[in-house]
Amino acid sequence: MNDRITLRFLAAPQDSAAGGTTVAAGRVLEWIDKAGYACAVGWSSSYCVTAYVGNVHFTRPIAAGDMIEAEARIIQTGRTSMQVLVTVSTGDVRSPSFTPALHCILVFVAVDDAGTPQPVPHWEPSTDDDRMLHHRAEERLAPRRTIRDAMLGEEYTDAGTTPRTVFRFLAAPADANYGGNAHGGTVLRWIDETAYACAASWSGTGAVAVYSGGIHFFRPIRIGDIVEVDARLIHSGERSLHVAIHVRSGSPRTPHDLHLTTQCMSIFVDVGPDGRARPVLPLPLLSDEDRRLDAHARTLIRLRSQLEALPVA
Repeated sequence: MNDRITLRFLAAPQDSAAGGTTVAAGRVLEWIDKAGYACAVGWSSSYCVTAYVGNVHFTRPIAAGDMIEAEARIIQTGRTSMQVLVTVSTGDVRSPSFTPALHCILVFVAVDDAGTPQPVPHWEPSTDDDRMLHHRAEERLAPRRTIRDAMLGEEYTDAGTTPRTVFRFLAAPADANYGGNAHGGTVLRWIDETAYACAASWSGTGAVAVYSGGIHFFRPIRIGDIVEVDARLIHSGERSLHVAIHVRSGSPRTPHDLHLTTQCMSIFVDVGPDGRARPVLPLPLLSDEDRRLDAHARTLIRLRSQLEALPVA
């Protein structure tokens, strides 16, 4: 069994964001999920589902026409789960060198034909680099649960007054994976598109995603389901906008009975003509819910700041 895989391809014009100059963050998230999935199924020799995507920092833009290298490697295994580190690098087609653009950890769960989690082969680190990454991955298990529980513990109601964007549509056959559910990468793209619309409604179309994290997948989205992607701006920094996103789905026969499938937090900046993040208007906190969710965003910032960065070259 191979514990790592590398995918290479060109970023296409249709991968570009609304401005047309850089690749959309949602498309990059799709690439991350595809590379991680290929690595996970290669190790487990079984169908896998995405359970978590964490700490995606977009450190520099990716342009259409760039050569993309997505490297995925196993760095920790549980009984039925695998933590996969994915690094996305870019280069020129005329050059053999690549420069890292971002990295993140994904968790996949191996499942059988009935969708029941099944054991995966145990992975053991064999080099100093493997051992360091394995240790860092295990260190993140408890903080990840703390962040997940903190996000699940918050309530979002109509008492909130801050900007909100809701997209509703049907999950189409083109969105399906081999299990008949929506691809994890497709759900990530929906999240980014809705979060962008929410951030842009406050800052303008210069909004650019620089971070997505705490992306937990709780249940699959079946093809034909109603999908509701709900994004709400809950906190503004001097140059940042924090958007909470919840994805719900359910049968078209019961459109008012939708269940949480995915949640996450994304951070956007407003990029000016010089390519730098501009100051953003402070978010008015008019209701008790606004103030509570603002405090929640600050708590998540503090919790994430305590995680030691992965030293990926």
